[in-house]
Amino acid sequence: MCGIVAAVADRSVVPVLIEGLKKLEYRGYDSAGVAVLAPQLTRRRSVGRVAELAIQVEGLAANLGVAHTRWATHGVPSERNAHPHVSGDLAVVHNGIIENHAELKSRLSAAGYVFTSDTDTEVIAHLVRDNLKQGGSLFDAVRLATEALVGAYAIAVLWEGSSSIVVARHGAPLLLGIGSDGVYAASDASALLQVTRRMIFLEDGDCAEIGAKAYRIVAANGAEVERPVHESALSADAVELGQYKHYMQKEIFEQPQALADTLSLIVGANSVSTNILGADAEEALASVKSVLILACGTSFHAGLVARYWIEQLTGLRCSVEIASEYRYRVSVPDPTQLIVAISQSGETADTLAAVKHACSLGQRLTLAICNVAESALVRECRLRFLTRAGPEIGVASTKAFTTQLAALFLLALILAKQTKHLSKEDEARYLDALRHLPVAVGKVLMLEPAIEAWAQRFAMKRHALFLGRGHHYPIALEGALKLKEISYIHAEAYPAGELKHGPLALVDKEMPVIAVAPNDKLLEKLKSNLQEVNARGGELYVFADAESEISQSEGVHILRLPEHYGLLSPVLHVVPLQLLAYHVALVKGTDVDKPRNLAKSVTVE
Repeated sequence: MCGIVAAVADRSVVPVLIEGLKKLEYRGYDSAGVAVLAPQLTRRRSVGRVAELAIQVEGLAANLGVAHTRWATHGVPSERNAHPHVSGDLAVVHNGIIENHAELKSRLSAAGYVFTSDTDTEVIAHLVRDNLKQGGSLFDAVRLATEALVGAYAIAVLWEGSSSIVVARHGAPLLLGIGSDGVYAASDASALLQVTRRMIFLEDGDCAEIGAKAYRIVAANGAEVERPVHESALSADAVELGQYKHYMQKEIFEQPQALADTLSLIVGANSVSTNILGADAEEALASVKSVLILACGTSFHAGLVARYWIEQLTGLRCSVEIASEYRYRVSVPDPTQLIVAISQSGETADTLAAVKHACSLGQRLTLAICNVAESALVRECRLRFLTRAGPEIGVASTKAFTTQLAALFLLALILAKQTKHLSKEDEARYLDALRHLPVAVGKVLMLEPAIEAWAQRFAMKRHALFLGRGHHYPIALEGALKLKEISYIHAEAYPAGELKHGPLALVDKEMPVIAVAPNDKLLEKLKSNLQEVNARGGELYVFADAESEISQSEGVHILRLPEHYGLLSPVLHVVPLQLLAYHVALVKGTDVDKPRNLAKSVTVE
C-alpha cells in the first residue's frame, strides 16, 4: 500500500527520490519522508503530499538515500508516524504489516530501545540496529532481522556505517533498477523510469545490497543468486498526464487502445487459441469440470460478469468468491476446478493468499489474469493472461477493469471450445465482436458532454441507487463503487428484481436511481422495475442503448449508447458509469486520483 524508493548513485539522488515518490503517490499519500547520508544521517518528513516534502528537501544533496510515501495502517497519519523510522544512525522504510510487532516491541523495549511512533515499522529499525552490535555488516544485520519478522514486508535500510543500501522483500513488491550512474530500488517500475528501464524483480525472501556500481542478491535459502534483468516496455511518457486533468480521465480515454493491445493476439485470427494462456494450457484445461474465480474489489466485479459468460457459453459451473473471505472458510476442494485469480497489480495480498490456499488444498490448476508480467500472482500461477492495460495510476480502476473483462471473455471462448459448446460460426462472430470492441468503446466516450450535464444534478446528492439485471448487475455494482470511491456519495447497487424486497423504501426525489438498461431479454422486466421507482417519485437516470424502447419523461432521463453489443454489452455500459463518477467528483471538488483513505495496490490484508 505504501511506496518505497531507494538510490545509490554517483550524483545527488534527492531529485530521484522525490520524483520517484511522486510517481508512487497513488500507493499512499497521507505522509512522506526521506533519509539520506549527507554525510550524516539526515531525515525530512511531512504530513500530506509529496509536494510538501519536496519543499523541505530543497538544497539537500546526497549520493544515497531512501524515501517513502505512506498509506496508514498502524498509527494515524502524522509526522511522528511517517517513514523513514530511525534507530540512532540507521533509517528504514517499509511497505507491509509486521504481524508480530507487539512481541518484538516488548523485547526491544526491555533491551532499552525507545519507541517514538505508533507504527509496526519502528521495530525493524531497532531490530537491525541491535543486530549491528554483533559486529557484522549491514547486509548481515538486515538478513538476520528478516528471520524474526512475521508478516508482509518490503524494506530498505540506510546506515551511516555503510556506503550501500540493503533491501529485502517478503509478500510485498520490490524491484531493482540498474542505471548507468547507480543502482536503485522501488515498489514499482514507474518510480524508476526516470533513470532506467533495466529492472530486476526480486522474489519472495530475497535480500539485496545495492551500491553505486554493483549489487548482489541472496535468496531466502542464503545462496547468492542472479535474477534476470528485464527491459521495461514502459516509457516515462506512459505515466505522465499529458493533455488530461487527471489520471482517471486519461485512463478512461485510454480504454480503446488498452483493449486493442489486450486483444492483439486475436487480430487476424480465425479461431481462439488455448496457447494464449500458456504453452501447456490445452493439456491443463482438458480436465476442467468447473471454475472458481477469486478476486477483490473491481476485479471481483469482473469475475461476477465472467460467471454469466462462462456458464452460458461453456456449460461449466462457475462460482466467484471474494478472495479475502475464501481462505477463512471450510471449502470442498476439487482438483478438476480451474482457479482463476484476477488482480490488476498481481500483488494483491488477499488474492495471492487465496491462490496459495487453493493450491494447499490440491487445487493446482491456476490461471492469473493480471496487468503486470513480473508480479507475484503471475509467478504463482500455472497459466496466465496479461491484460496489457499499461500503467494505471488513478486509484479508481477503469481500464484495468475493461481489459479484465476482455480477457475473461476470451477465457470463456477457450473453455467453450474445450467443452465443445462453441460452433465455428459463433466463434467467428464473437471474435469479430471482440475486434470491434475498441471502436465501440470509442463511440461511447463521445457521450461525455451529456454525462457532464447529468453530473451537475448529482453533486449535491448524498445517496444513489444503481440497478442492473443479469450480467449487467455487476456493472451496476462497479458503477456504485466508482461513485462512492471518488465522490464520497453513498451508493449501493442491487439486482433490479430485488428492488421491491427492501431498497424501494429508500426511494424518493432526493435519491437518484441509475439503471443499466441494454436491449436484452431482461429489458421488459427491468422496465417494470423502473416504473416502480417512477411511481414513487424517484428520479431515474437510464443508460440504455439504441434499441432500448424506453422513453424520456418527467423524472426519467435517458442516455443512449450508440449500439447494442450482446454478451459484450457490459464492457460498453461500464464506461459511462466511469465518466459519471469522474464528473460528479469534479463538480464536488474531491481529489479524483487520490481519494481519501484509499490506495491503489492493496498489498496488506
